Amino acid sequence: MRKLSFFCKRLVRMDFTKMWKTTGFLKQKCGKSRRWLLWDMLRCALTYNAGYMDYKIAEMYRLTDEQKKTVITRGLSNTIVRRMNDKAYWYLFDDKATFNELFKENVNRNWMKLTADTDVEAFVAFLHENGDLIAKPLEGSSGVGIESFTREDWQGREEAFLRELLDKGIGIVEERVIQHPKMMALCPTSVNTIRIATLLGDKKQGVVYAFLRIGNGKVMDNVDCGGMAARVDLESGRLLTVGADKAGNTFEKHPMTGTPIVGFEVPCFQEAMRMCLDAAQKVPQMRFIAWDVAVTENGPCFIEGNSFPSHAVPQFAAHYPDGIGIMREFREFLDI
Repeated sequence: MRKLSFFCKRLVRMDFTKMWKTTGFLKQKCGKSRRWLLWDMLRCALTYNAGYMDYKIAEMYRLTDEQKKTVITRGLSNTIVRRMNDKAYWYLFDDKATFNELFKENVNRNWMKLTADTDVEAFVAFLHENGDLIAKPLEGSSGVGIESFTREDWQGREEAFLRELLDKGIGIVEERVIQHPKMMALCPTSVNTIRIATLLGDKKQGVVYAFLRIGNGKVMDNVDCGGMAARVDLESGRLLTVGADKAGNTFEKHPMTGTPIVGFEVPCFQEAMRMCLDAAQKVPQMRFIAWDVAVTENGPCFIEGNSFPSHAVPQFAAHYPDGIGIMREFREFLDI
């Protein structure tokens, strides 16, 4: 009954234009007919609570039914989040200023919340102290609304700059993070962050998966902004897989820098995991959190925490060539 209810809710909100484009893309990629793909999508939606983006990202058209059972789909991901995370505490992670204050010992950068009542003199002092900035909406995901600014963007026009930021819906400005030279060598245009998911499960507690998100020319490393991701081995901190983006492209080396991706060693990875595991105990009502961690020369620091972790990035088909999804990792922590 729950599967049918979820399917009906998703059907009402379905973007059929995007779904049609997705089937066209997949038709070119795999050679199967659009009719076959639509039928298989419908079957996967009813059987596995898979949306059309789940179907595309995990390349479910190439999987057997046994393999499809190992994919964490949108419906199952929603169930896990509802079970693990008390919605009354989501705001601690969804509001970026609240998150920064709560985890300030591991944020390790200057920041300032902006409102209509922001003191102009305090804002000007913040600008002159920090120079280059990252500006963000207080809430949101996928890098939407995030911009970077240099001193040249605001110098001599600080008050007007504040008004411009508020008009854009910016709610917080932060000192720019300078990433570790090794991460810079991978891609210098963005801060390449580690996505570390902690799970305080019924069977055990720990890190369920980790991925390195890598930019590809833009200020954001997010896959929704053209970035890519690669799996991190939890023991060694090395990248296990090629980089893969949301369109299904794969990269053995970074296309801009030529730095090899497979085997790349993420600096300070064990320290980053310990930081996330310690932080996960701070709000025990939130048992499943995806932490975005930057690595600087002084060690790891938090960029943000996610109360509703994405189930898509951890399951790019290129990262699971055997067709076995991430369900096996979750079952070490939970009965699902």
